[in-house]
Amino acid sequence: MKNKILVQGKEITIFNKKEEDYISLTDIAKYRNKDAPVDIVKNWMRTKSTIELLGLWEKLNNPDFKQVEFDLFKNEAGANYFVLSPKKWIETTNAIGMFSKSGRYGGTFAHKDIAFEFASWISVEFKLYFIKEFQRLKEEENNTKSLEWNLQRTLSKINYRIHTDAIKERLIPPELIN
Repeated sequence: MKNKILVQGKEITIFNKKEEDYISLTDIAKYRNKDAPVDIVKNWMRTKSTIELLGLWEKLNNPDFKQVEFDLFKNEAGANYFVLSPKKWIETTNAIGMFSKSGRYGGTFAHKDIAFEFASWISVEFKLYFIKEFQRLKEEENNTKSLEWNLQRTLSKINYRIHTDAIKERLIPPELIN
């Protein structure tokens, strides 16, 4: 399922994958550079603190994370020659905290924990507005789920009543009811 929120005039795509929210880093990066958001994401991934964050997130959430490959990235991170793309990170370390989609509605998506940190790196002000909009979306979704649940519950009660009445009227002889 895909949702969009508007944060300071920028549309941010949220993708639900396996009951987890993944947020478009590409959309967030457009806040800083609408012409080259991919470069913004790559620059963020060059820093040692980002590599440490990504590695820790994967260690906590991904049993198939390749620790040895991560250590190589961690040792090189921050050096002038170090360049890392999301695709290379994902393929080399078997990461699940990010994924890339190609095509018109593509981009780099990251788990909400990672995306919030990226938003901080972009702008603290942007991150705070982003969190507010994200929370508003989640409250809206919860209210919708609650309404759906209540509707299903009401329909079940009505169906139960219809079935029991039909059984009384059609299947049970009148002398047994009294």
